[in-house]
Amino acid sequence: MNFFAHQDQARRQTRRMLLLFALAVIAIVAAVDFVLVVALGLGDARHTNGQGSWGGLFVVSVFVLIVIGLGSLYRIATLRGGGAVVARELGGMPVPTDTGNFAYRRLRNVVEEIAIAAGVPVPEIFVLEDEAGINAFASGYAPTDAAVTVTRGALDKLTREELQGVIGHEFSHILNGDMRLNIRLMGVVFGILVLATIGRKIAELSGRGRDRDSGGAVMFGLALLAVGYIGVVFARMIKASISRQREFLADASAVQFTRQTEGIAGALKKIGGLAEGSKLASSDKEEVAHMLFGDGVGYSALFATHPPLDERIRRLDPSFHTEQFAAIATAWAQPTLVGEDGADRADVSIAGFAPAFATPSGRASTGAALPAADTQLRVSPKAVVRQVGNPGNDDRAAARSLHAAIPEPLRQAAWQAGQAMPLVFALLLNVEADTRARQLDRVVAHYDAGTRALVEALAAQLADLHPMQRLPLAALAFPALRRRPRPQLTTFMIVLRELIDADGRVTLEEYCLATLIRVQVMEALNPAATQVIGRTRLPEVAAELKDLLAIVAQYGHDDSAPAQRAYALGLHAVLPDAAITYAPPSEWALALDRALPRLDLLAPAGKELVVGALTLAISADGIVSVAESELLRTVCAALHCPLPPLLQRFA
Repeated sequence: MNFFAHQDQARRQTRRMLLLFALAVIAIVAAVDFVLVVALGLGDARHTNGQGSWGGLFVVSVFVLIVIGLGSLYRIATLRGGGAVVARELGGMPVPTDTGNFAYRRLRNVVEEIAIAAGVPVPEIFVLEDEAGINAFASGYAPTDAAVTVTRGALDKLTREELQGVIGHEFSHILNGDMRLNIRLMGVVFGILVLATIGRKIAELSGRGRDRDSGGAVMFGLALLAVGYIGVVFARMIKASISRQREFLADASAVQFTRQTEGIAGALKKIGGLAEGSKLASSDKEEVAHMLFGDGVGYSALFATHPPLDERIRRLDPSFHTEQFAAIATAWAQPTLVGEDGADRADVSIAGFAPAFATPSGRASTGAALPAADTQLRVSPKAVVRQVGNPGNDDRAAARSLHAAIPEPLRQAAWQAGQAMPLVFALLLNVEADTRARQLDRVVAHYDAGTRALVEALAAQLADLHPMQRLPLAALAFPALRRRPRPQLTTFMIVLRELIDADGRVTLEEYCLATLIRVQVMEALNPAATQVIGRTRLPEVAAELKDLLAIVAQYGHDDSAPAQRAYALGLHAVLPDAAITYAPPSEWALALDRALPRLDLLAPAGKELVVGALTLAISADGIVSVAESELLRTVCAALHCPLPPLLQRFA
């Protein structure tokens, strides 16, 4: 299943969740009415002077609906801040960007490499320090507000390869729209459970009273509690029905991403073999049960949010037998201590221990050489479409090279709150002295001379940066950017626009970088409002699509005739019956400002065709430059179709 099919599935599951929620609410209202009729005689004409109290039942039913609705809305409102809110509620501790802790540093490296490989902003990273079980989860509404949280047990017990498998699994949820469904499911389930909570509180408070009326209140509270637990049953069933199949898909995506099964299979085997398993000690574990890598609660089979562990493992390793669990437990009881210098090997746990029962391959991932800046590639549109949201081992190797080759001072600048904004400004500085001077004057006008000096110093370090490293460097800076207060981000966006306009013209590279940053920053300010799965159909955005294809074709070709042929190829692929009129807009930046937001509202199937059409237009002359591939990645990111660093060359 490709990225676009996953998006369609996420939409269907959202509809399914809402249907199940509606059925659960109807069942709860019916149960409350039944209790009132049986226990209090409402609706019985013999107790109401011949007039059944159906009006009273109606009022109670409406009250129950309001309570459930308000409960859901309240919980959804508390989660509007995005993924980091969920991580902190469970006690997650943020991983410092400048950490000297080896375990944290390895985790950060793995997450950053996978984010670069996937073509998405680096998520915030948290650790549940008090949790000894092996587990992890991704939370948020979209990649721009995502947070990845792992337990201390995962850090201590997993090798680098196994950690990559777990993080790859979580990135599958980030890329495929599962996170948004998960966070909405938290709000819906809270509304269903709110009656049980109210009933328990009424019973507790009334039980402390000493008057005769308190007994009735206690009974009412206990009745609400009993009815509320019908909601508990429904909530668990909803979570189970939504979550189980997605875990198989995420496991498969992690294998596709890492191109090996040993990592994620090894992590699952350790969950089954070690005493702590994947269980969480947190009192809030049930609320996030459907989001976890492994079963953190211990539900019965009927309510299980995850498939059986041995079934998950056998899909990855058909030779697996449950006897291996005992062997892992025995081997882990006698681990081999290794030195810190050897602790970055793939077959060594983060705690510095190499269990006798090691991951079979024991191989560490290696980087891949980046193409020269003037390299021209041959790519396959079909392969590029398959690559969207679906990075493979080559992408991971390229990402590791990109990550490792970024100079340490620039990485440090991207991580630090006080330098992330100046770093982005430095990425936009013009090579011409006069234009650069005007740009730096705008920096001073909004900030100060110290900021200008920092921008100049960072720009000097950027001079030798590979073109393919510019967007990954911006991705590294994103966590620090989105933590800035809203007024600072507003000023930041104003300065970005002024830097681009400093020379009176806008290059496509400038526009794309600024647009990418702007889109991601704006989404981070209000993550709950981010719409990543649209419903618009291609004919409704034909004008915007023509403008985009014309601009891309014009950029990739020096002469009008080949540009027109490229435009015709792309347009025919996506709108075969449309009239082919090649007319690149004179105000192309304004045209893109109009086109990209509209195209972002396309349904997944439409976006799939658009990505293929863009690739055709760019590669119509048989070759794609590094600059063109970066342009394609940026446009795809603006359309929420994340594309890995290296475009696939073969169908």
